[in-house]
Amino acid sequence: MSIKTGLTDNHIHMVNGRNMFAGFPDGFEQVQLGMGCFWGAERILWKLEGVYVTSVGYAGGHTPDPDYRKTCTGTTGHAEVVHVVYDPAVISFEHILKVFFENHDPTQGDRQGNDRGPQYRSAIFTYNDAQAEAARAGVERYAAAYGRPITTQLAPAPTYFTAEDYHQQYLAKNPQGYCLHGPTGISCPLPSHVEA
Repeated sequence: MSIKTGLTDNHIHMVNGRNMFAGFPDGFEQVQLGMGCFWGAERILWKLEGVYVTSVGYAGGHTPDPDYRKTCTGTTGHAEVVHVVYDPAVISFEHILKVFFENHDPTQGDRQGNDRGPQYRSAIFTYNDAQAEAARAGVERYAAAYGRPITTQLAPAPTYFTAEDYHQQYLAKNPQGYCLHGPTGISCPLPSHVEA
């Protein structure tokens, strides 16, 4: 997996001051999560204890040069995603999945609420076999809790194309900006060996 930063000049996270794209501490892990519009999803994830840094971008499509305008046409195949770097000694991958599932509707296919198109699909792009296995198990647990089929795409992490500067930490820059994310009211159970 590679990170392509061609659309952004600023590599520093507005909220925590860390480099979003390089210099991650040894032992930290990464995941790409699609939860619909990436603005609200990023804000939820950057607040988690144990998350080192977040950024937003495009992944999972077939074009080599996605940007916001092209991705919003629905023709690039890319999803809006949040790239999350986290310390597994502080926050488990299963806990990140719990937050992921509980803060968007992973049953809607190519949409979230009124946002429609493949760029808004639910997706988990994983970096290793353990994450992939945990993601599959998480889908099964949440489908049982939800009582509906889960449409979340599961795949190995593809190339991550960073979004434009104005999208990064958008809701920190625009506190009253558009956000449809929040608790669905349907709890995602953790596996028995993981503490909440």
